[in-house]
Amino acid sequence: MEKGSLGSYLDVAQVALYVFWAFFAALIYYLHRENKREGYPLESERSAFVTVQGFPPVPRPKTYLLHDGSTVQAPREEAPEVVNGTPVAAFPGAPIEPNGDPMTAGVGPGSWARRPDKPDMTADGRVKIVPLRVDSEFSVAAEDPDPRGFAVVGADGAKGGTVVDAWVDRSEVLFRYLEVDVGGRTVLLPVNFSRVDPKARQVKVASILGAHFAGVPAIRSKDSVTMLEEEKVMAYYGAGTLYATPSRSEPLL
Repeated sequence: MEKGSLGSYLDVAQVALYVFWAFFAALIYYLHRENKREGYPLESERSAFVTVQGFPPVPRPKTYLLHDGSTVQAPREEAPEVVNGTPVAAFPGAPIEPNGDPMTAGVGPGSWARRPDKPDMTADGRVKIVPLRVDSEFSVAAEDPDPRGFAVVGADGAKGGTVVDAWVDRSEVLFRYLEVDVGGRTVLLPVNFSRVDPKARQVKVASILGAHFAGVPAIRSKDSVTMLEEEKVMAYYGAGTLYATPSRSEPLL
């Protein structure tokens, strides 16, 4: 073999293709494995002794440094979730009926994740979601209706409270919540669960009834909301889409 003649009998293009295939397969394997750092292994409905993780298996724990200087490990040991509901049948995957008040049971459309019980922060270290009264840099655009002072009505047309303020996301520069006075205390109403009707001076909410506003989960601070509190507030309105009235949870046929 003459020096430098490797390419004369070796299909370099085919070798490059095989190398690419091997690299791409390894990349898919790596990404699929990294995707299992949270939420795995799954809990088995058949037996508590069965580990459900599929292929590839759950990766080894890795420590991540967060923006605020704290660290978090993933995957990590966590207490098992306790579902506040009862399966309607004995087979795996059967629908779950919530125990107690379905609006706060945390089941189905009312489910919520165990996010940190502290406010979300901006990149510069400020509380991310605050009411307008806290940050005068933000206001309602002149061409948009200002919902403050509007009555909040549920799906049944009954009044549940009055809007007293709007909460803005400083990072995304948009409104996340309306603050509603329900008589004696205020609760948060997610903007994406509401529709402002400037002509009627109302904020209409289709997911819950007027009487349900008094039961919206409370938040500890008057000027900030934690990520866990956000989850529970969102879950309450989400639960109403199925449990606010008996007819909503019944079959259509």
